[in-house]
Amino acid sequence: MIWKLMWTGSVYSRIWRICSRITLADWGLTRRSDDVLLCVSELATNALLHGVPPGRCFQLALTLATDGVLRVEVHDSGSGEIHPACPSPDVERGRGLLLVEALADDWGIRERDPGKVVWCEFRACLPS
Repeated sequence: MIWKLMWTGSVYSRIWRICSRITLADWGLTRRSDDVLLCVSELATNALLHGVPPGRCFQLALTLATDGVLRVEVHDSGSGEIHPACPSPDVERGRGLLLVEALADDWGIRERDPGKVVWCEFRACLPS
């Protein structure tokens, strides 16, 4: 499932989460869905805040392999490497990639013209 929207703003990371929740339910994936949805929200928010110039869009893709690995990909037009931050305890932001790193089985970044794709994977997502 691939979505591409032109709007920006914090409300749209919630829309991505809702679309992803519906897709996971349609696919019968309830195992780890909270972790997946939190990572979708964090990656979408990062794309909006850091990877997309005003008026540009980003793309979210969810794919499910036959072996049960669910992959989340966010493609934005931003450049540069990104790394999990280590914010001070007093700062309310900057923990998104730390959450993705903690919740997903694997994650990474790859270049794509234009910009980059930030992805994460979850194993054993198929219903039992």
